[in-house]
Amino acid sequence: MQKQTICYGQLLLDQVDRISSHFDAHLDLLADVRELYRDRAVVEREYAAKLQQLAKKASEKKNKHAPLLAVGDNPTKNFKESVEKNTLIHAYSEILSSMSNSAQDHINLAEALTSQVTEPLKAIERRNGDFKRKQMQFYHKILAGRDKVYTDRIKSKQKYDADCAEVEVYRQKQSGHVHDRLAERSAKQYDQQKLDMLNSKNSYIISNATANSMKAKFYTEDLPSLEDSFQELQTRLVMDFVTVATEAQDIQLSHQDILKDRLATVNAALVEVQPDKDQALFVDSNIRPFGIPEDWIFEPCSSHYDTGDICIDSGPKVILQNRLARSRKNMKELNPVLENKRSEAEKHRNLVTAYATDSTLGDVGDATNAYLDITHEVTSLSISACVLNSEIDMIAVVLGGDEGGSNPHTFKSSAFSIPTTCGYCKVSIWGLSKQGKTCKSCGLSVHSKCELKVPAECGNVHGIYEASEVLQSPSSTLSRSESRSSACTSSGEVPALSPSVLPNASIHVKESNRLARVIFDFAASSSFELNVIEGAVVHVLEEDDGSGWVKVTDSDSNQGLIPASYLDDASGGLFESTEQNFQQASGMYVRALYDYPAQGPDELTINEGDFVELSSGENGGQNYADGWWEGFSTDGKKGIFPSNYVELA
Repeated sequence: MQKQTICYGQLLLDQVDRISSHFDAHLDLLADVRELYRDRAVVEREYAAKLQQLAKKASEKKNKHAPLLAVGDNPTKNFKESVEKNTLIHAYSEILSSMSNSAQDHINLAEALTSQVTEPLKAIERRNGDFKRKQMQFYHKILAGRDKVYTDRIKSKQKYDADCAEVEVYRQKQSGHVHDRLAERSAKQYDQQKLDMLNSKNSYIISNATANSMKAKFYTEDLPSLEDSFQELQTRLVMDFVTVATEAQDIQLSHQDILKDRLATVNAALVEVQPDKDQALFVDSNIRPFGIPEDWIFEPCSSHYDTGDICIDSGPKVILQNRLARSRKNMKELNPVLENKRSEAEKHRNLVTAYATDSTLGDVGDATNAYLDITHEVTSLSISACVLNSEIDMIAVVLGGDEGGSNPHTFKSSAFSIPTTCGYCKVSIWGLSKQGKTCKSCGLSVHSKCELKVPAECGNVHGIYEASEVLQSPSSTLSRSESRSSACTSSGEVPALSPSVLPNASIHVKESNRLARVIFDFAASSSFELNVIEGAVVHVLEEDDGSGWVKVTDSDSNQGLIPASYLDDASGGLFESTEQNFQQASGMYVRALYDYPAQGPDELTINEGDFVELSSGENGGQNYADGWWEGFSTDGKKGIFPSNYVELA
């Protein structure tokens, strides 16, 4: 292969479609030549009478496709002179001239042309067509990835604008309740909304930086790399064509001495084929002015004045610190994988070069296919690294060394069978699917939305956790114990609920392990992902944390990430091997001794004298929890209630 001196990636920025069209022109030429030799074999059997007619037909095809082959479909310069300078077209013209002057041939030549020219050209055409489709599919993939980052930036901007508007609404409400009993509540609502707005602002600024990094990488790395790959494929395609065409000429030389002079001329023309020269001609005819779009900058909301600086107040700073720690962790895991893939890509490239130089070493087509796959994977991983590095660099600069605690929590998605108080916002967590997360080290339970708001101050002792001042949420919602205490005080006779019988004093957490069914095929593009097929049943190990991905394990115990939207629930809830979720009534009744108003959706409101039928099962009725029983009211509603508020009937 001749040395490359022209680089598409540097000179033809953002012209993938035009380069693809140019590649198609080469494939069209290959198809034309294949058809030419196929028809030639037929004509040879019919003797020289139709040979001249065939050459004329091929010449017309050549004249039709020559401009597209030489300068593309929309050149910026006059193409007539360029077509004449194209070495590939010149060589093809020599082939046609040799054929038009040939009047003698026989069946052996026809058979040789069929087996040694037509079939190899067909194989080259099919293989390079597959390469071209793969490159274009990958181009659209990275284009979609770039556009997704752009879209996320727009969504972040819209979220920020909406939160700014909400801040103004709550500010007006606060000003309207300055001297009445709702002033404190309005102030807290305003502070909470302002915190949300600042978080949205930070996300928006970060998304700007990410989009800018993605844009720069797209135009300076991904596109040039893709275009250079196209150029290499085109070069190899041309040289493969030259090899087969030269073989065809050699066959004719060996069979027809009378054609030696003409074929020698064609051979000389083929030797003069220079992909570099033809590519330089194509580049010169298609150079257009181009500039990378300008970077995005922060745009303040029209209804709220603000600056483009990231907010590092106590609340947003904790989220930034946690986000930085998570990004660094992901980057630490990604770096060795990326380096390994790059090393593999270099090895595959050397194999392609070696096989192209000496075909006896191996199949250059298979080597090229493997090389393209590994380069695509390297590009995908490098995109992820670009996003992470951009986020890490920006947040680290803003924090200025204040990167928070050194003991981050190890949160894992959890489901809660009894009401549990969030360690951050003090609001109850309740539900069996995607409701919260629990630290595997210290046992702290929080909502999924509160995970990044918790400082990295893990005590590493299960069940023990003391929140810092930053962790204390300004929520005005009363805790369940406070509500009950105030309700009990009014009667003076109702027994108080001691800490030993509160639901959150004995938290029962179940790790998410539900069954899900795959509704679309998914092919992994990195070592973090998992190949799955439509209809397969998997176990969900980690629920979607907002990224759009879930961690699953398949029937072969392989683990990895797949898109959350590719799954459908296959079990109707959590998969439990030792507990039954559906419980029936036991036939045992209790009578209420005191009034008890429900403090949550999982509880029953009972009045003095009411009868409640206890539920059955290992975790129902009197077995529900320490100090809490479960039962059915007279209207059929199931819920829990304090056991010291009732007596067996």
